[in-house]
Amino acid sequence: MQEERAVARALTRAQQDRRQRVIDAAVALAGEGGYDAVQMRDVAARAQVAMGTVYRYFTSKDHLLAAALVHYVAQLDARLAAAPRRGATSGQRVVEALDRALRAMARQPRLVSAVFTALASPDPAAAECQQEVAWLMDAIVSRAMGEPSPPVATWSGRMPMASWRLSAASRARTPDRSVGTSVACPRWR
Repeated sequence: MQEERAVARALTRAQQDRRQRVIDAAVALAGEGGYDAVQMRDVAARAQVAMGTVYRYFTSKDHLLAAALVHYVAQLDARLAAAPRRGATSGQRVVEALDRALRAMARQPRLVSAVFTALASPDPAAAECQQEVAWLMDAIVSRAMGEPSPPVATWSGRMPMASWRLSAASRARTPDRSVGTSVACPRWR
């Protein structure tokens, strides 16, 4: 129940820095070797923190990697918000924003695979990150269209479909011959 959930405390600047070092270490490991390369003890060593510190901020590897994606998408959102919009129509602007995101992701396929595998996890903390990513992406698309960002509550109706898509992505990858890349298609082979 919502009432039973612990209320998150605000982090001090030093705690924020340690948490970010943990995320950065996980990103580096995932970028080097994918999902399986991210081991919590290796993350702690690379971030120069104790194992307990890693678990203080992240309940699991999936939570950590999903939080890394939240961080990445938040940075993307900030970069896109600061950049002038390109495209004469809302559709062109949306395509431009999503194209920028996809180009950046294409440069690090192991990292992308790792964070999306984690995001599809049944871990409740990873699911919360999934909701944050979905809201951030909705804000990016809304801004590209020239609309104000919707409130977080509007995402509640869309999350089951986004959740299904992410789960499907972790189960199957099939070539999409129309664009020459791989996409998740569990039933449409």
